[in-house]
Amino acid sequence: MVRVLTALGLITLLATCGGRPERVSSAPPPAPSVEPAGRLLVAQSNIDPAALAKTLFGAKRDGSPQSPAPFGGYAKGCLAGGAQLPETGPTWQAMRLSRNRNWGHPETIAYIKRLSARAAAQPGWNGLYIGDISQPRGGPMLTGHRSHQIGLDIDIWMRPADNLGLSRTDRENISSISMRRMKGAFTNGNWTRAHHQILKAAASDPAVARIFVFPGAKVQMCNDETGDRAWLRKIRPWWGHHYHFHVRLKCPAGTSGCVNQDPPPPGDGCAGAEEWVRNILNPPPPDPNAPPPKPRREYVLADLPKQCVQVLSSR
Repeated sequence: MVRVLTALGLITLLATCGGRPERVSSAPPPAPSVEPAGRLLVAQSNIDPAALAKTLFGAKRDGSPQSPAPFGGYAKGCLAGGAQLPETGPTWQAMRLSRNRNWGHPETIAYIKRLSARAAAQPGWNGLYIGDISQPRGGPMLTGHRSHQIGLDIDIWMRPADNLGLSRTDRENISSISMRRMKGAFTNGNWTRAHHQILKAAASDPAVARIFVFPGAKVQMCNDETGDRAWLRKIRPWWGHHYHFHVRLKCPAGTSGCVNQDPPPPGDGCAGAEEWVRNILNPPPPDPNAPPPKPRREYVLADLPKQCVQVLSSR
């Protein structure tokens, strides 16, 4: 297990997931991708196949006029026909609007509306503050995340959404709040029963594949849950994720170009989370035989699934 956790630590160098306003935190490992774009197909689009994908997709300001479809994996793909989450709704506000990352698959937008309505029933919460989802056409981002590329990942702030009348300026400057203590081994005084109930509702939705949160929160929920525990399987401990929790949805039914991440292991996952906590409190010595992390190569357009050429060039 020590070697497994050491390896996971190295993986975090390869994947980032932003939730705090000024910086990003670690994100879950990427799912596998599908067939990359052929050089001929890319060349026919009059787009340089060697151009950085993050530059091309980061420049798009609106979704593609196509039928909604995610292509590829969560960390190597794109999004056709993306829908924009309205900046403000009856039970949510989208944060950091200058990033233009409040786009997702229509099923993602529907999920946010469902969950935020559930959250609004909790004391002190009027709904949810929604962080990054995806860029208008998905794809690699200019800064921050490695995942969030196919419109099925959502960062949801831990800060209670008690004011849904925030201005655009407010939403650029206000910060979420941390829930962790002792480097993520435990929750702090900001954690409430409402957080437990909201995460339970989030994980109980059948559209959800998994939810990433810091280890201490997972253990706290394991200790506090006295009823049905099936939903805990989807709550996965991961580095960071104490200013927000990260929801990952399954590929929508009928989307043949979308690659699901493997399902979580059987069981509620509580013993594994406790192991994470023990290693935070008593870090194992570094493995002298562990290979150094490989530098991450930036994706170019030709690396992405072939459908992403049409997504990028569609008008």
